[in-house]
Amino acid sequence: MRRSLYAILFLTVSAPSFSQNPLVIPDTLSGTVFQLQIQNGSRVFYPGFNTNTIGVNGDYLGPTLLLNQGDFVQMQVTNNITDTTTIHWHGMHVPAQADGGPHITILPGATWTPSFEIKDRAATHWYHPHLHMKTAEHVTKGAAGFIIVRDPIEAAIVLPRSYGVDDLPLAIQTRAFDASKQFIFESALDSVVVVNGTKNPFKALSANVVRLRLLNAATERSFNFGFSNNMPFSVIASDGGLLASPVSKTRLLLSPGERAEVLVDMTSMAGQSVYLMSYASQIAAGIYGAANPQAMGPNIITGYTSNPLNGTNFNLIRFDIGSADPNGVFSIPISLTSITSIPASSANNTRSFTFMPQVGGPTGSLIGPFVINMMPFDMMMINDTVILGDTEIWQLTNQTRISHPFHIHDISFQILDINGAPPAPEYAGWKDVVLVPPMGGVARFITKFEDFADPVYPYMYHCHMLTHEDGGMMGQFLVIDTTTSVSEIGSSFSGMKIYPNPGTMSGKLNIQLPDDFEGVLIRVSDPIGRVLVTHQIEKGGNSAQIDLSSLNLSNGLLIIEAIGERDVLSRRYIVKK
Repeated sequence: MRRSLYAILFLTVSAPSFSQNPLVIPDTLSGTVFQLQIQNGSRVFYPGFNTNTIGVNGDYLGPTLLLNQGDFVQMQVTNNITDTTTIHWHGMHVPAQADGGPHITILPGATWTPSFEIKDRAATHWYHPHLHMKTAEHVTKGAAGFIIVRDPIEAAIVLPRSYGVDDLPLAIQTRAFDASKQFIFESALDSVVVVNGTKNPFKALSANVVRLRLLNAATERSFNFGFSNNMPFSVIASDGGLLASPVSKTRLLLSPGERAEVLVDMTSMAGQSVYLMSYASQIAAGIYGAANPQAMGPNIITGYTSNPLNGTNFNLIRFDIGSADPNGVFSIPISLTSITSIPASSANNTRSFTFMPQVGGPTGSLIGPFVINMMPFDMMMINDTVILGDTEIWQLTNQTRISHPFHIHDISFQILDINGAPPAPEYAGWKDVVLVPPMGGVARFITKFEDFADPVYPYMYHCHMLTHEDGGMMGQFLVIDTTTSVSEIGSSFSGMKIYPNPGTMSGKLNIQLPDDFEGVLIRVSDPIGRVLVTHQIEKGGNSAQIDLSSLNLSNGLLIIEAIGERDVLSRRYIVKK
């Protein structure tokens, strides 16, 4: 009798966790004008409970945007929630004013209408809010969606592309809930898996080659993808588009923000079922999701050890394979596209970025706050200035005990090496997120800043563990055109003249003030606010000359301020070699 009672209790408690739900496939939007409504909603993740959510054109997540390379599109994004927010087109190569970073806010009730040309290769991207200190909350509540870009090269390859049938977008997330089944935003209790917002999902497939667009949309967790029967799959694309050729794998690690497209050959699996899983037991220490998220020493994240997903293998979605579709795809291509490597010798500049705990933060903390180059994010500070047309190497050094997925806006890059070794083939294509190993780990990538200069609006770079980003692990950079004169970049200045225009590092800076300006001081600063030189203006004078050759400048931007008795005039000034 006791054994029977235990069995009944087990079935009563466990049955809901094993019940399967049909996978939700997001709707699609296509064309050149896209109307997106950010709105509050609710969803039943647990019977009897309504969880408050944020969705786009719905209650949770948003429609998939289908874009074609070369099209000129307009986004009409209306904010119907009571909080200010933004929408960032993650992975898209767009002008800084259209990028949707924390400076491009959408107030409640307002509509943002950026327009831009689709310059990207065929790839899987996504969109999500990017409001400073609110990104984790808004994304965790569900405000995100897929972007699929198509181009002629991808269209010429025989690939599955029947959306929702043999070409599946899969947004993989883990979520934490409080006792009333509301989302928790900063917690190690993210023990509930949802795929496209569906708990315990299943999807019926045909016995063909199937394309899975994997998006790690988790707030913090990395996933180690593989199938329950250990069958191989072929990685055909990384963050920024197609690889040169398919890469056969049985495991694929993706950190938050990363994407991959994989082909799965199910032609011999009619009548079978298989799970896509995360093999977290095989994730190396020092990565969030491993048994120990710290590279050395005991785990010190409260609640992490008791989370059943950490360091153990778990199911993500079940696929039930039926008969073959005669119109489907039956083979995996041998080659995909050509990728021209950017040689390291072509770099004009190398930048170094060091990740570390914030000074004064908790000793040995794995939850932050963390900073980059000792500087917590400041909306008013430009951390770096990039010259349009330059090829740069960015070197990322991680001095913390946990790995960080580093994401850069504006461009895609090619990984040169991680801890001195070239990237694995599945990461050797175009990327915009790289997981930087802990405890002195170093990752280097190379990229070229070919267009979209803007002397006012910056792009972001940051850790894509959203709680780390919100905590200040972020910086910003301007891309400037040194062939553009000061008068062309549009600052209003009430008559202050600066010449030559633009300036050179070895030349002299001449400043002419308005006749009625009662000047006192000229101050020259770099974009992050460091004062480089001050020059006293003689009483009654209205001009000044500053020798730039003594300032040890590199290509970049200077802030020129004329400080008067009653007014301050300020200009941006470009310096080139």
